[in-house]
This record gives sequence, C-alpha cells and structure tokens, in this order.
Amino acid sequence: MTQSLPSGAAEEPAPSHEATTHGVGPHPQPWPEDPRLDPELLAAGDTRNVVDRYRYWSMEAIVADLDTRRHAFDVAIENWQHDLNIGSIVRSANAFLAGTVHIIGRRRWNKRGAMVTDRYQHVRYHPDVAAFAEAMHAEGRPVIAIDNTPGAERIETAAIPERCVFLFGQEGPGLTDQAVAHADAHLEITQFGSTRSINASAAAAIVMHSWIVRHADLP
Repeated sequence: MTQSLPSGAAEEPAPSHEATTHGVGPHPQPWPEDPRLDPELLAAGDTRNVVDRYRYWSMEAIVADLDTRRHAFDVAIENWQHDLNIGSIVRSANAFLAGTVHIIGRRRWNKRGAMVTDRYQHVRYHPDVAAFAEAMHAEGRPVIAIDNTPGAERIETAAIPERCVFLFGQEGPGLTDQAVAHADAHLEITQFGSTRSINASAAAAIVMHSWIVRHADLP
C-alpha cells in the first residue's frame, strides 16, 4: 500500500508503508508546499506513532485536523490514588477520537501508558466530582457512570446517548459513591467468568467501542 501525503505532494513518491512501519526517513526534495508539514520532520524524518495520513505534519496541524472530526462522547476518570491506568485510557480515547478526557482529583498522572497520545488529546482537570458534574450538566452532557455495582444497566442493551461523558473509577475501588450519585445513568459491562471485575483501562476501551458501534460513521 502506497503512503498518501497531503495535497500538493512532491513529484517523488513517499516510501511504502511496509518499508516504514517504524516511521519514515527524510522526505525527498523538492518538499511539498503545505503549511501543515513540519520542516524539521521533512528534513530529519518522522518516527512518531501516527497514521500515514499525518506523516510529516506538525503536531498542531494534526490536533487541528482531529478537532474537525472528534466524536460527541467524552471520557472522565477519578484520580484519587494516582491510578496508573489513566495513560492507557487516554491512549484509547485518542484511538476512538473522544472529544475530551476529564481527570477528576489529582492533576498528576503517569503519562507513560499514553504513549505520547496525550499531546493530541484534549485533557481537562476538575478538583472534585461535584465541580465536574456541574460543568458537564452546564454543557448539556449527561454523565454515565461505568461500574459493575447493584442497579447498573447492561451496556450491551442500554440506550447510549450520542452526546455524553463516560465516568470511570479507579482500579480496585471503582467509582466513589459521590460519583455514582452525580451520574445521570449507571451502566456495567456484562461478564461471564469467575473474576469480579476487569482492568479499568480495558473496561474504558470496551465502553468507547460500544459508543462507536452505535453512533460512529465508519470509514
């Protein structure tokens, strides 16, 4: 499969995707005239973990393009115990093109699991659940708590609104009682095995994909 470049691409073809699994080298000259392209990447090569569409694009140009296509759901995580899953959840949010990731509680979190995707993902911070819920309701965005606790409706059969924010708890304790109390709906992922719960980042990916199945325009 030949790698596609932005409009106005150069006379010489770019390297094939198969040959550049871990990035591309310097772009052949003359360079294409496109304001989205980063001269430093054109000169030195682009080894970032981005899809071929964004090869040689500046980070700002990538974010601007993503902003034209972001989905109507957001993701929120309680961060009272410095949960290590947050980075992985941010990475999944980028993969499914969530609007914003909201972090409730501590502003510090381990970004290693995000694999640099936090640079392309909008992140907002809220001091507590009450402030978060007030902000979401002011934006007309219902809060959907995700936890396998009594009273939760199965996500497999529930109606999921297109515009919403999914709220996840931490690994182990799950959502706080305050978070559930501020939610407009409460969903759980149906499980069939012996374990009581699944990993928080895995649960977040499942929920985001459930939204995709119901609402996204597939390419």
